[in-house]
Amino acid sequence: MSEIKVLVVEDGDEYLTNLSTFVARGIRYTQAKSGEQACALLPSLQPDLVYLDMRFDRTPIEALLGDLVALTARFNGDVARARAFQQDNQGLFVLRALRDAGFRGPVILSYDFGAEERRFRALSERDPALSYCPDYADADTIYAAIQRAVGRTPA
Repeated sequence: MSEIKVLVVEDGDEYLTNLSTFVARGIRYTQAKSGEQACALLPSLQPDLVYLDMRFDRTPIEALLGDLVALTARFNGDVARARAFQQDNQGLFVLRALRDAGFRGPVILSYDFGAEERRFRALSERDPALSYCPDYADADTIYAAIQRAVGRTPA
């Protein structure tokens, strides 16, 4: 079986370190630290899957995706709440940018939607190639999620 190419999009190094150390069986990881960088990597990398962090609170403000003016209006002029929303949900802004850039493959959001199943159902109805894995998941769970997402049965 060929190696699975995974683009890890996160604002730190935790996911890349953990995935490449503990979930490395037949998987090659490449990291992007922002949505813009992830979109720039798509043509050359041609990943099989994107493993995407949801929260980007360490990303420089100017590198965050999303229209802060529109978000501020949505939050009745409260710039701080709009910025917090932009950071807390940056993964969804990155997901939209990846789709707009032409990536149609599977995306695993690293986020616990356990208490927000209705929210995840709404997201996945719009994007059937979307799944999630809680950020506290162990290596076997993540490996199985990656295998399922790319259409392989975990060994």
